[in-house]
Amino acid sequence: MFSKNFKVQNFKTKKNDIEKIKKKFFELTKKTSKTNVVKSFSKNYKYSFDENKLNRFKKFNSINIFGLGGSSLGIKAIYNFLNSKVKKKVYFYDNLTPKVHESNKNKKLDIIISKSGNTLETIVNQNIFSVSKKLFITESQNNFLRKIANKLKAEIIEHKNFVGGRYSVLSEVGMLPAKLFGLNINKFKKYDSLILNKKFLDTLINNVGSILNFSKSGKTNCVILNYDEDSKSLLEWYQQLVSESLGKKSKGIFPIISDMPKDNHSMMQLFLDGNKNNFFTFFDVQDTSSKSLKHKNLLNELRYLKNHNIKSIMNAQKEATKNIFLKKNIPFRSFEIFKRSEDCLGEIFTYFMLETILLGKMMSLNPFNQPAVEMVKKETKKMLLGKVSKYKFR
Repeated sequence: MFSKNFKVQNFKTKKNDIEKIKKKFFELTKKTSKTNVVKSFSKNYKYSFDENKLNRFKKFNSINIFGLGGSSLGIKAIYNFLNSKVKKKVYFYDNLTPKVHESNKNKKLDIIISKSGNTLETIVNQNIFSVSKKLFITESQNNFLRKIANKLKAEIIEHKNFVGGRYSVLSEVGMLPAKLFGLNINKFKKYDSLILNKKFLDTLINNVGSILNFSKSGKTNCVILNYDEDSKSLLEWYQQLVSESLGKKSKGIFPIISDMPKDNHSMMQLFLDGNKNNFFTFFDVQDTSSKSLKHKNLLNELRYLKNHNIKSIMNAQKEATKNIFLKKNIPFRSFEIFKRSEDCLGEIFTYFMLETILLGKMMSLNPFNQPAVEMVKKETKKMLLGKVSKYKFR
């Protein structure tokens, strides 16, 4: 454990390249580092918005987020993980099949986010569904969204060009909406203290070493066993982070989210007795209240369920699964959250982003680009322009 907010149980495997990983870590975190994106994790990062000037947007009690991928996943993770602290209604237009959300039009704010300003789905959704007060977050380039914002005389917040979407949750992209949600954005910034924490460093280095070994031995499926429904969006953020950062040059880690304990009845047979190309992460939050069983409706043969609630039963299932994994020599680690807070979520964001960057560096990959995705974008544009025929199956 390196924090009072949660407990980490590391993989119980041999680690190689520990000294090389440490060297990469210190190169990444030293103050003269050219990796600017890491600087956005720090409390010293200078936002392109004035917190005081955001006060005029506090009157909005309903917020629509328009964005795809890194422009919405981090915000959605914050909102769902900390939903008990957020008193406003927040809706996400993050696919081309969105639901239309009805709310008070006089108190509704649309936040439209795209680093490039040319994201097709965001352009389409804002064109059709954005009918309220608008605030744009985009690069300082002459892109489509900036042109629309200027035409509408709407507020524009700069999306720093050195901060990639999937790493942007602690920059303007995630922190501006979090501020409007009523959250304390200063508490999210845990990077500066974490990199001085020996237990944090040991946890980070050991897990990177283990995952590298798994990858080299053909275990490339990272299965996240999720025991907390409100963490689903957080793990979807992690899924994009890992997939887009490491899926290059015929390499990569395939992150799969498994909803527990439901998947005990669908996927567990495969996990326990199928191909041995998986390693696992248990993820859980312990501050969730839950319903207790009704004793009078239990028969004698189920008396062992008395004095239990839903969460305690889920905990038993989780620990039982860990025991079986140990017996079958299936590699796993676990993250157990004690309290939902900005501090805790900031630590999780920082940890997983640093872990992913280090994995990319150790795998000789650029963890900050996504060249193959651009191919689909260009081909889609050709298709819409009628410059390429549809694929014909033989």
